[in-house]
Amino acid sequence: MKERNNKIDFREKKDQLIAKLLSKYPSLFRKWVHHSKFIEFSDSPWTQFDSDISKCRLALVTTGGVHLMSQKPFNMKDPAGDPTFREIPVDTLPADLTITHNYYDHADADKDVNIVFPIERVKELKQSGEIGDVNYRHFSFMGHIMHHHIKTLMKETAPQVAAALKSDKVNIVILTPA
Repeated sequence: MKERNNKIDFREKKDQLIAKLLSKYPSLFRKWVHHSKFIEFSDSPWTQFDSDISKCRLALVTTGGVHLMSQKPFNMKDPAGDPTFREIPVDTLPADLTITHNYYDHADADKDVNIVFPIERVKELKQSGEIGDVNYRHFSFMGHIMHHHIKTLMKETAPQVAAALKSDKVNIVILTPA
């Protein structure tokens, strides 16, 4: 058991080191991007936005691995990622949030979660009247999804979140990638 935990700790530290290096050295990041394979879509649905933003309901969706401290952390043991999501109530205090994600350097976001999950800024938009309402819940994914988990994300979990946002009558979603 101890050997397995050491392997997990090593993989976690390795992932975090790679994330820091790619953040610090943009040329390494560009090289990684150049040699990586990404999913491409030939059809992107587009709907012209013609609503009055001051009357719209807004929700946040992040891929930053943000979740309540009381929620199950995202699975960092699976190298293919974790396609699940966490629901975050609007009245959550930033101090009650944490980040479980090894694939980007979130040291600054650990100090101020609004960097990747701008919940306080969104509430300010409502208070100033720039938006009509803030949805009562927001959603978080871990943005490192690969291999067999892509199908789960695209066919199950992402459509579940989209359906929830639609049933909540959300007009605007801000996606904050990590």
